[in-house]
Amino acid sequence: MSAGLVRSIRDLVVVVQFEQDYPEIGELLLSGKDNQAVLLVNHLKAPDMAVCLNILGDRSLQKNMPAERTNQGLTIPVGLPIMGRIMDALGRPLDGLPLTEAPGLKYKDIWRVAPRGMSFKASKPELLETGLKVIDFFTPFVKGRKMGIIGGAGVGKTVLIMELIHNIAKSGQGLSFFTGIGERIREGHELYETLKQRDLLKTVCMFFGQMDQNAAQRVLVALSGVAAAEYIRDEEKKDILFFADNMYRYVQARNELSTILEQIPSEGGYEPTIFSDVKMLQDRLSSNENGSITAVQTIYVPADDLSDPAVQMIQHELDGTIVLSRKVAEEGIRPAVDLIHSSSSLLSPDIVGQRHYDLSVKVQAILQKYESLRGIIAIIGENELSPSDRADFAKARQLIDYFSQPMFVVEAFTTQKGQFIGRENMLRGVEAILGQQNAPAA
Repeated sequence: MSAGLVRSIRDLVVVVQFEQDYPEIGELLLSGKDNQAVLLVNHLKAPDMAVCLNILGDRSLQKNMPAERTNQGLTIPVGLPIMGRIMDALGRPLDGLPLTEAPGLKYKDIWRVAPRGMSFKASKPELLETGLKVIDFFTPFVKGRKMGIIGGAGVGKTVLIMELIHNIAKSGQGLSFFTGIGERIREGHELYETLKQRDLLKTVCMFFGQMDQNAAQRVLVALSGVAAAEYIRDEEKKDILFFADNMYRYVQARNELSTILEQIPSEGGYEPTIFSDVKMLQDRLSSNENGSITAVQTIYVPADDLSDPAVQMIQHELDGTIVLSRKVAEEGIRPAVDLIHSSSSLLSPDIVGQRHYDLSVKVQAILQKYESLRGIIAIIGENELSPSDRADFAKARQLIDYFSQPMFVVEAFTTQKGQFIGRENMLRGVEAILGQQNAPAA
């Protein structure tokens, strides 16, 4: 292996000089005591100067230390043997168990994407049941599409995504990959323990780059999770459910790296490459002739501001958004979904059917009327409303209560048994409230 010399060290940024045999962007270099410092080549400042990121934040690095080329990028273990495991951004197990060589265990460079020649043959949209009435009705999941869960701090984004993973794993609708980007260690531990206790780990693989880790690891863990999902899709030819918590933290980590790399921020204070950073990752969450990747992403909203540039950027890549509201959460409704502002381009007759679509139009009309009537009632009282307005107001209240649902992953805290409601029962329940038939609400 050829080597360069460390010329400067500033936080995570390490500049390595080479006299010849220059490294490639994305290549790993090894330096520090016993070659334990892993450096990722971010860009070349001059033909002989490689600007690197100290991925593990190793403190043994000193000026003029050698940095050896590895002639390879960051490779992680992939394949069916990693299902049921929990790993970090570098593909190292975090569950305390060894990563044993097994048939089907391979290694993949996280930067390597599927050949562009692959295409996805259009087929009839296939609905995925989540068992959550509010999601299956307002923002139905379709195989191979992207959905977002948007909300501020503490409104239940992570709990909702945990419930989705639980329900989909329990119903056996596919293999799931969960990538924790910059979230709390406690939340990752709770998800792992919940799946383990319910014997659902075997269909889920998890990658974690939590908020206590540096920005480089929080960025790379997203790419590692995507690379592992791509391999199962392309080589094992399986359909994948990919969960990312939290996509805003990915942008935030990119922003931190941009700052320490001394890049000039764009308007809004984010990194100048925010569009390409988000687009590159989202484009890899795609389907092809081998299989599909259905993506569900949580998006933290800073200061509850939905107009934030990063939030808007991520939303543009999604087919539907589930908006969680602090106001709804304060009313004790769980999941705390804002029924009016949640929307999906997939809620159309050719995907969900005419019956479901017609019901959604009627429900949205009643909910919109409910919002306008709330202001009037606050002033003059409900008794002053016309009989038809009172009837619609009562129906709206029934619908709001109906779409609230106890969840499996919080049974220990709420003492309420979780529910999985099938799509047909959910539609019948809505019809019963609207007075279209006498079927009992689920």
